[in-house]
Amino acid sequence: MSSVSHISALERRHQMLEQQITIEMQHPSRDALKIQELKRKKLEVKDEIARLQNETRH
Repeated sequence: MSSVSHISALERRHQMLEQQITIEMQHPSRDALKIQELKRKKLEVKDEIARLQNETRH
């Protein structure tokens, strides 16, 4: 998989995680641990995107 397509896949994953977080936050009986885990995964994806973008620039 090329870097560009990998970054695109990660960006889609990041957006999906954002949507999952939004849905979980709307539940009256929201699961704080699940939300925390989703946010952690989203941050990991964001960091990976930044790392790959930095590598492709150099």
